[in-house]
Amino acid sequence: MAMWVFGYGSLLWNPGFEVAETVIATLPGYARSFCMRSIHHRGTEAEPGLVLALDEQPQAACTGMALRVAPGTETQTLAYLRERELISSAYIERNLAIRLTDGRVVDAVVYVIDESHGQYCGGLPLEEQAQIIAKAVGGRGPNTEYLHNTADHLREVGLRDADLEWLQQRVKDLCS
Repeated sequence: MAMWVFGYGSLLWNPGFEVAETVIATLPGYARSFCMRSIHHRGTEAEPGLVLALDEQPQAACTGMALRVAPGTETQTLAYLRERELISSAYIERNLAIRLTDGRVVDAVVYVIDESHGQYCGGLPLEEQAQIIAKAVGGRGPNTEYLHNTADHLREVGLRDADLEWLQQRVKDLCS
């Protein structure tokens, strides 16, 4: 049975594992937002950045990318994803049904935010998000790089996210 991973942030442009197939997909009941403080990859404990996470919202739906893991690499892929995504336990790993644009419904590994975790910061105004992202730097580089890569990749695959597009322009203005 195929292993699928749902990408909605950095997994879109930097999966870090061998991908056999990519298909645009929708995950019902969740919204993509900068609702997680990043203290490792895009910020520090002293000056956290922000990264995208899936915030549970019953009326929402997040469109992203379903990534089918290359056959035979499932065990190592899952180990890699757990090391990468569960570094601070702010994400919860779930297996959830996603709908692919070709009509298939598949179960996928999905990382969603733990709203009880200290890094959760849902509901920050977009201007505050922009101010944080414009300045933060972590172990994987500037928070701006994360924002720009994600927003650019979503556009490249034909997906629009109005909040990310606004943030991208605002952060460009702040950094110029």
